[in-house]
Amino acid sequence: MTIIRADSLTPTPWKNGGGITREIAAGPQGVSLDAFAWRLSLADVASDGAFSKFEGVDRVLVLLDGAGMRLTEAHGDVHVLDAPLAIARFAGETPIHATLLAGPTRDFNVMVRRDRARATVNAGRASCSLAFEHDVTFLFCVQGRLDIKFADDTCHTLEAGDTSRIDGASALECAVQDGASWLHIGIDMM
Repeated sequence: MTIIRADSLTPTPWKNGGGITREIAAGPQGVSLDAFAWRLSLADVASDGAFSKFEGVDRVLVLLDGAGMRLTEAHGDVHVLDAPLAIARFAGETPIHATLLAGPTRDFNVMVRRDRARATVNAGRASCSLAFEHDVTFLFCVQGRLDIKFADDTCHTLEAGDTSRIDGASALECAVQDGASWLHIGIDMM
């Protein structure tokens, strides 16, 4: 297991220049934004505008902070993210315009090239037991603190904004502290 601390993430401009992103992890390691099979990142959205387009990519967006946003697809479908942990799923090539509901937001972004990988994304607010058989699994602490205990009694703590990466199958106990919430992301290669 690897822990990726929040303060280690480097801010960079979005592909379309309309905001800031912080890449958490991407695969294969060291690939460019145009060549990833999967990518996890945080995004700060400060104003209304168009989303970057990613051909052949499936996206999952989770609201972390702020009042939220409305995502309007070019053909009329609308995704409203108006509460923490609200989730939207959409195709990356779809033209989307984001309208902030009441000020800046921060979101968690999962992208997978649909011909190379699949992703599952779940959110939670309670302590739990997790067993997973994904190629790569991530546990992201949205707020509070998560105490993680593996079957071999190895223990780790995630603070808000930290991510754990687990390669291969595993099982763990996740205990929430300080009103914690979390995201569980599973990535499977095709």
